[in-house]
Parts: sequence; structure tokens; C-alpha cells
Amino acid sequence: MQRYDLRHLGDNFYDRMLEIIETTKEGEVSIFMFEIGDFSPIQKSADVIKEAGHELMNSLKFNEADWTLVVKKKTGA
Repeated sequence: MQRYDLRHLGDNFYDRMLEIIETTKEGEVSIFMFEIGDFSPIQKSADVIKEAGHELMNSLKFNEADWTLVVKKKTGA
């Protein structure tokens, strides 16, 4: 399990998050951190993960400005 800080990408972290997931082994869990902003990235990131066929295991507010996602790469995704 590794943690990836995507806060520096602002609202444009979705592609990078998927790139990272695709480079991990099947069944591996990754933790992603990004800036909340107006809260729309939270739902969009969940949708992006689901559409890619992976499992969103957890979604938590980390602090006042940041959010974390715990994602498991699904087999065959």
C-alpha cells in the first residue's frame, strides 16, 4: 500500500490517479490525497474509480482542505 499526494494537481488529478492505479498490481490498495475545493471532486473521483472498474474502499476528510481516497485495483480491470 502506498500513499500518493495529488494536491499539487488541483482539480486535474483524475488522470494521474488512474495512471497510478493502472501501474499497481491486481488487488493492491493505494491511498490518494487531493484538495477538496468545492466538494465536487469527491463525487467525480468516486465515479471515475467505479467507471474504471476499481473499488473505492474509503473516502475521508483528512483535514479542512484535503480529502483521502482508499482504492483497490480490481482483478481484470
